[in-house]
Amino acid sequence: MMITSLKQPAFSLSNSDLLRQKSQIPSSKNSTFFPVIARKSNISIEKPLYISSIKGFGFTDGLKERKSVIKCEAYEADRSEPIDSVVEPVRSEVAKTVKIGIYFATWWALNVVFNIYNKKVLNAFPYPWLTSTLSLATGSLMMLISWATRIAEAPNTDFDFWKTLLPVAVAHTIGHVAATVSMSKVAVSFTHIIKSGEPAFSVLVSRFLLGETFSTGVYLSLVPIIGGCALAAVTELNFNMIGFMGAMISNVAFVFRNIFSKKGMKGKSVSGMNYYACLSMLSLVILTPFAVAVEGPQMWAAGWQKALSDIGPHFVWWVAAQSVFYHLYNQVSYMSLDEISPLTFSIGNTMKRISVIVSSIIIFHTPVQPINALGAAIAILGTFLYSQAKQ
Repeated sequence: MMITSLKQPAFSLSNSDLLRQKSQIPSSKNSTFFPVIARKSNISIEKPLYISSIKGFGFTDGLKERKSVIKCEAYEADRSEPIDSVVEPVRSEVAKTVKIGIYFATWWALNVVFNIYNKKVLNAFPYPWLTSTLSLATGSLMMLISWATRIAEAPNTDFDFWKTLLPVAVAHTIGHVAATVSMSKVAVSFTHIIKSGEPAFSVLVSRFLLGETFSTGVYLSLVPIIGGCALAAVTELNFNMIGFMGAMISNVAFVFRNIFSKKGMKGKSVSGMNYYACLSMLSLVILTPFAVAVEGPQMWAAGWQKALSDIGPHFVWWVAAQSVFYHLYNQVSYMSLDEISPLTFSIGNTMKRISVIVSSIIIFHTPVQPINALGAAIAILGTFLYSQAKQ
């Protein structure tokens, strides 16, 4: 309640005048009233005041003696709530924005570090199936230790949970291995340029297999995505078909992973961090026998010895770093989904690819033709337009 002192006008009224005017005063307690405000008052004269009580107008039950000061208790029309109730939501919104910013910065940084160490390992040890397996195994071990030591709360799962998670894990395993195979054959920047075309596959799969419809803006946004990826592919200096197909297969697999995840996890109360932990463990079980069959321990042993002789003890650190950072960046990305909308996540994913492409070109001194850079820019712009059109 704001208290304001108003000076009485310089004229006098008799009691009979007051009696005649008393009947003209509105009976409503919240009548609108525009008084002459003292110069130092904090009340805006452009806003109506609602009178909550009137004292000292010269008439009361006993027609008390008129006083020289009118006391009017009022509040501004748009400030009827306490200021604290307005400030708290603002503070909460700012804190949430800062938290999301930290998630994004951490997500991008971890992803950049992973891609750098992953490419270093693959250059010295070209066995993507084992590299993929080690990434999943490290993440699974980290989460089992976290649950055992109660650093993180273990999820409450049942058979139905793992049953619905199985198709998600299959798609995740295929996408993970295919992307690693791609990066073992081509530059990191090229793999991520092709992977920026994932929205195109998402629309095509959803349209023709699930019967979903999209707006005209979504379909138009696919033009720069497909065109940019095609331009980048045909102008890539170190083009490799296996690397190109690996990135394409990864796109398709991750589209199905997202579809299965949305369909199967409705109503499941598992946090993003624990969800990805369970996904990693199930993917590890699926991937391990295939990795042994495709590459095998003999190839791994020979390749490991060669890498150690060429690189030295640093190679072991590279393998450990790429495995740990792979799990961490994926875990943070799933945790961020608990805080943001899918649209914001999609935009963040686009910005992540830009940071990875630029940093890998700088670190590995990847030769880039202007026309190739233009194709990458067009594809990424199309991805951003796609995320906007899906609002």
